[in-house]
Amino acid sequence: MFIQTETTPNDDSLKFIPGVPVMGEGTAEFLDIKSALKSPLAIRLMGIEGVIEVFYGPDFVTVSKDPETAWSVIKPEVYAMLMEHFSSGEPLFRSEEDRESAGPQDTRILDTDSETVAMIKELLETRVRPAIMEDGGDIEYRNFTDDGIVQLKLKGSCRGCSSSTVTLKSGIERMLVHYIPEVKGVEEVLGQEEEIALNEFQKLEEKLAKEHGHEKKESR
Repeated sequence: MFIQTETTPNDDSLKFIPGVPVMGEGTAEFLDIKSALKSPLAIRLMGIEGVIEVFYGPDFVTVSKDPETAWSVIKPEVYAMLMEHFSSGEPLFRSEEDRESAGPQDTRILDTDSETVAMIKELLETRVRPAIMEDGGDIEYRNFTDDGIVQLKLKGSCRGCSSSTVTLKSGIERMLVHYIPEVKGVEEVLGQEEEIALNEFQKLEEKLAKEHGHEKKESR
C-alpha cells in the first residue's frame, strides 16, 4: 500500500490518501477522544502527541496538529497507523450506528425546509462540498437567518485556516448570492467545542492581563 500526502491551505493540516475508500460517502470529524471512541483508527490517531483533530473524507484522512509540533515527528506515526488499519481490513467504525451518527446530516433536505433552504443545501452539497474536500476540509450547514445570512461551520483543514475567510466570502458567499437572491451573506459559526475552548482562552488572557497589571503596580 502506498499512502500519498497532500498539503492543504492550512499549514497545520495534512491530507493523507491511502488509495482505498475511507468513508466512501460523507465525512466524519473527531475533535477529541470522546468523539473518536466511535472509530478505532481515530482513537489511535488522536493518541499521537500533537494531533488535535482527525477528519475522514470519502477517500482521504486529514490530520491536524498543534502549531508547536513538527510534521517530521507526527508523520511517521500517522503513516504507520494508516498502513496498519487499511491493510488489516478492520472496519472504520465500531458499528453502523456509530458510522451514521458521525457523518454530516446537514444537507439532507427535510420536509420542513423552505424552498430557499432546500436550494442552499443543494448548492452546498453539489457545488461547494466537493471543492472544499479537495483541500482536505468540509463545511456544515447550520442555519439560514431571517435577515438572509447562511451560517456555516468549517471542518477539517478549513478549521482555523487563515484563508478560510476568503473561501467563505469570495467563494461560497458569491456563489450562493448569485444563484439565490434571498441570500444576503455567509458567516462562520463555531461548534460547541470551539466556543468552550475560545472561552477558556479568553479567561486565561484576562487572568494573565490582570497578573501583568498587578506586577506593574508592584514595580512602581
